[in-house]
Amino acid sequence: MPFKSLLNRLLEDIPGALGAIIVDWEGEAVDQVARISEYDIKVLGAHSGIVLSQLREALFRVDSGDLDEVMIRTAQNKILISPLTDEYLLILQLGPEAIAARAAYKLRCCVEALRDEFVFE
Repeated sequence: MPFKSLLNRLLEDIPGALGAIIVDWEGEAVDQVARISEYDIKVLGAHSGIVLSQLREALFRVDSGDLDEVMIRTAQNKILISPLTDEYLLILQLGPEAIAARAAYKLRCCVEALRDEFVFE
């Protein structure tokens, strides 16, 4: 199953989802689907890699184990970031009306499907 198919299903399963993107460790887009501009989802993907890298380093320093998922809430959006491997991650952007718990569950299902179907490294 191609990346785009899994990402499309993720957006369809989550009311209020605005976009999903797979990026590599440098923030380069691998594939994305979005109801917002392609530029905006790619900017989000590029910067999310930086955030995840910083958090991983901090967690390593305090011996907290591997990072499973990050949720960022703003006044207008929610952003979920989940590592696929050490070098790839999946980012999901949600609008204000989206239910974060449902989105987190669907994101985890998509991560598992991506890990099962594809070899990233």
